[in-house]
Amino acid sequence: MLPRILPLLLAGFLALVAATPMAQHMADNMATDKLVFCHFMIGITSNRQSAADYDDDMKRAKALGIDAFALNIGVDPYTDAQLNWAYESAAKNDMKVFLSFDFNWYNTGQASAVGAKIKQYASLPAQLLVDNKVFASSFAGDGLDIPALQSAAGTDVFFAPNFHPGVGDFNAIQGGLNWMAWDNNGENKAPTPGRTITVADGDKAYVDALNGKPYIAPVSGWFFTHFGGEVSYSKNWVFPSDLLWYDRWQQILSLGPRFVEIVTWNDYGESHYIGPLASPHTDDGASKWVMDMPHTGWLEMSKPFIAAYKAGDRSIDQYITDEKLIYWYRPTPRDVNCDPTDTTMEGNPNNSSGNFFRGKPNGWETLQDAVFVVALLKSPATVAVSSGKNSKTFEAQTGASAFTVPMGVGQQKFAITRDGKSIMEDTSLKDIVDTCICGIYNFNPYVGTVPAESTIDKLEPAGLAMLSQGLKVPCPTNTLGASGPRVTP
Repeated sequence: MLPRILPLLLAGFLALVAATPMAQHMADNMATDKLVFCHFMIGITSNRQSAADYDDDMKRAKALGIDAFALNIGVDPYTDAQLNWAYESAAKNDMKVFLSFDFNWYNTGQASAVGAKIKQYASLPAQLLVDNKVFASSFAGDGLDIPALQSAAGTDVFFAPNFHPGVGDFNAIQGGLNWMAWDNNGENKAPTPGRTITVADGDKAYVDALNGKPYIAPVSGWFFTHFGGEVSYSKNWVFPSDLLWYDRWQQILSLGPRFVEIVTWNDYGESHYIGPLASPHTDDGASKWVMDMPHTGWLEMSKPFIAAYKAGDRSIDQYITDEKLIYWYRPTPRDVNCDPTDTTMEGNPNNSSGNFFRGKPNGWETLQDAVFVVALLKSPATVAVSSGKNSKTFEAQTGASAFTVPMGVGQQKFAITRDGKSIMEDTSLKDIVDTCICGIYNFNPYVGTVPAESTIDKLEPAGLAMLSQGLKVPCPTNTLGASGPRVTP
């Protein structure tokens, strides 16, 4: 995807640190409901052929407690076909969906077009209603004429866009989405000395600007993108992430906003996906750092947090149904030198966005060389972690707890014992190595679970189409678990 925040908008942010009757949806849209959304990129799903291609996504999300997909759309010729299938699948699987207009593609002079698109889908059974209004959102879009949008929609719209405090007109909207789910420097990059805006700072700025209107708080696990000159949308940076997925959910339980939006289900290009690699999509060049890097462990980890959030509970203890460990780590230490073969070192990439950097991603210093582990337990137990030659044990309490182990090259092993007895143990399918996988810098995390997931999540052929583009070294595909699982005796 293209750059996610516009400098003008950030300047303002810094200044403030068919035919189904609407009544049939009322029961799903009580004013006091807390709802969880998940951002879903329609722009990479042009290879989907029917509503059935959306069914797995809908079922997985529904099972987690996600209420609706925010369908991010641009102006691609296949958008309506895919939206029709997504709405059809959602209705079949008892999910809701809504439109989220991406203003990398739309412009703020298109209020009538935005309203007309909302009207096109407003009466479909799967359309999310909030307070009996058709719900819609955006990425960016400050300056959009909201009365013109409402007029073109021909119905009451609950418009909760990604306007920015100090820039967008917060008096004209019904709610607001904050996209910045990562600590940053206020200029869409990682924090720099003396310039740190935390995600909590963003929460406060939005809550203040909304002045009592509903807030959509963002939750994300990671951010890493590494497009070089092999594509026209070159960009290369990270935000500090590390234990973000755990820490942010804890913040959400304390903050208790009316809405939460997970960023994202399937934006592989920015490494903040929680949906399966196998979810049908086309390759925008991200396969170089996404192949063999599943994140569905994060998806499973979110379930008790979502349940606790909806119940207004600050603890997830009573919502843990299955004990497990969720762990994640980058595949190489951050000091490994990949300059001789990395895709960002060649040619004259487009840097009109200001988001391109050669070599290591901008902000790489803000990430720890560590293995991150979250335990979800029904009673206290001992957690043991071995990362290469580094080993640590932790006394984990009932509920959710997080641990960090220094990264070590080699195998990654995890175990839980209780009262001197082994409860569960496993060895990850992904070793940490001190070489450049596929010749590039890869700051995307591998996410695993104990017990391990029953199947290995792999990119399909369409998702691998651009893998070799720009690479200088051979890169075998879908190697994870090729030699069989390594389970600790």
